[in-house]
Order: sequence, then C-alpha cells, then structure tokens
Amino acid sequence: MIRTAECVTPMHPDKMCDRISDAILDATLKGDANSRTAIEAMGGHSIVTVTGEMTTNSYVNILDIVKRIVVDKVGVQSNIVRQSPEIARGVDSGGAGDQGIMVGYACSDNEAMIPTELFLARQLCKHIYHEYPYDGKTQITLSNNNKISAVVTSFQNSEKDTLSCLTEEWAKQNNIELPEKMLFFNPAGDWDVGGFDADTGLTGRKLIIDNYGPRIPIGGGAYSGKDATKVDRSAAYMARKIAVDILHKKGAKEVHVFLAYAIGIAEPVMAIAKIDGKDEKIKGYDLTPKGIIDFLGLTKPIFESTAEWGHYGNSFPWDRPVK
Repeated sequence: MIRTAECVTPMHPDKMCDRISDAILDATLKGDANSRTAIEAMGGHSIVTVTGEMTTNSYVNILDIVKRIVVDKVGVQSNIVRQSPEIARGVDSGGAGDQGIMVGYACSDNEAMIPTELFLARQLCKHIYHEYPYDGKTQITLSNNNKISAVVTSFQNSEKDTLSCLTEEWAKQNNIELPEKMLFFNPAGDWDVGGFDADTGLTGRKLIIDNYGPRIPIGGGAYSGKDATKVDRSAAYMARKIAVDILHKKGAKEVHVFLAYAIGIAEPVMAIAKIDGKDEKIKGYDLTPKGIIDFLGLTKPIFESTAEWGHYGNSFPWDRPVK
C-alpha cells in the first residue's frame, strides 16, 4: 500500500491558532482546575480573533498570550462568553460535554507507535525546524516495500539547496534511504513571507496531523482550546492510552480503539478495540469523563505542548503503556 502523510511546524498559521487556543486553556487551568473552555482562534493578515466559551475563576490575559505565540505585530479581537447553562447542566452532573465518536490507535512500527509515514514526516519537520524555526511543511510518501518514494519540504526563509542538505543529513542520521527522484525542496520557489502574513489560520484545521495521518480514521472533533470535559479530546486521549496498553500487553501489531458518547451521559455507548483485525470489548477502564480526567491528569496545564507537534507519539501520559 502506497501511503503519504504530512507535518507542519508550530509556526504554521493553523498551528499558531491551535497553540493560542491551548495556551488560553492552560492559563485558565493554572488558577482553576475546574475551568471550562471551548476557545477558537482565527488569524491572518495582522489580525487575530479569539472567540468561544470560558467559565473560570482564573485571570487570563489573551492579548499577552497571542503576542507571545505570534511574535509579529498583530491586532487582537476577543469575544468570549460563559459556557451555555444547558451544556453545563449535563457536564455538572458528570456527563460527557458532547456526543461523538473517538478513535485511538497504536502500532508496533516505531517507538512513537504511530504510522510510519507520519512518524518520518514529523521527524524530518522537526529536524529542519531546528535550523529554520518558521512556517513550514514536510510530506513523506512510502512505497509498497515501506521505502520512501517521495519527499516534499517547504520552509519559509530557507533555500532549496539548504533543505536538500538538511534532508540528506536527517536521512543519514536515521539510516534512511532516500529516493533518487521525487525529492522536492520549496517546489514553488524559495519564499520569505509566511505565517499570518501569507495565509489565514484556524483552530482545529490540522486534525489529521494532530491525530495519526490520513490512513487512520478519526472521530472528527478538534482538540485545541477544549477542556477535558469535552470527550472529543479526553476520550480520544483515553482511546490512545487503551490502544497503547493493549499493543504492549498482547504483543499486537496494530490496535484501533473506538469510543462513543451521548451528551450529558457519563458512560460510553460504545467501547470496542480492534486488535490485529479482531474485535474485543474494552474492560477494566473507567471511561466516564471524570474517570478519564483523573486517570490521565487532565486538569493540569499541559495542553499548549500538545498543539505543537501532534497529540500522539510525543511521550504524553496517554502515550505510555501500563507497567
């Protein structure tokens, strides 16, 4: 099977919006572990708009957060209201903050337990970003024999020859064979205008990169800006944790976990694991929102870092197998 995945840097416009949303969440949790947030950010062409719901006892300086992350001079518009009392009613009683389906995944292909095409695209992106901490993307295509058949890199403030050298350096360090052809470095030409100066960004628009790449299905809900009462975030993390645990306990090659919830109801309406193609019911975990939050420590201000390089395979609590 030929497969492709991409990765973007933390300075990509969409990722800056994710980071803003999660930095605001972290700021609320530092002073109030019971904060409720659903924060969206949109940025582009010198203006960042932050909107959504926030119920917290913390003081949050949204202007300072935006300017820290964006770096460039931008105007900031904010429109924040309290969480809907009708949503709060179901959450206050311990129920899920929304309905939805969450997918967890783990495989034995690499130490990050994520699809190899995403693993390699992320590795290469981080390698180049270390030298060029700007807006940028990488893309890796694997052929049927699991070898790289195409590489695409596009980075702001860089040159084609430099990107070629950095890619060769990364491949040598990781004992990776690059193809002779299908290597594209700034294929549309070198570029210096990036970030919000070149394009708009929006929270939740890089869901496939945030998850497991395009080969693995996702539930559809965005993560960034949402506190853990929203099961589209917390239950997705728990699904990943269960998949990692099963992978290690059973020596499996590939595990998919599927959880589904009804708004206002604590217990999931579905909890199934597909282990190397065979379905099993999930047992032995507290899958209520409160149980997940307590188990994974999701009232701590840890979320801005999840918005930088993806939510899985970066040594978060839900990436660690049970001992």
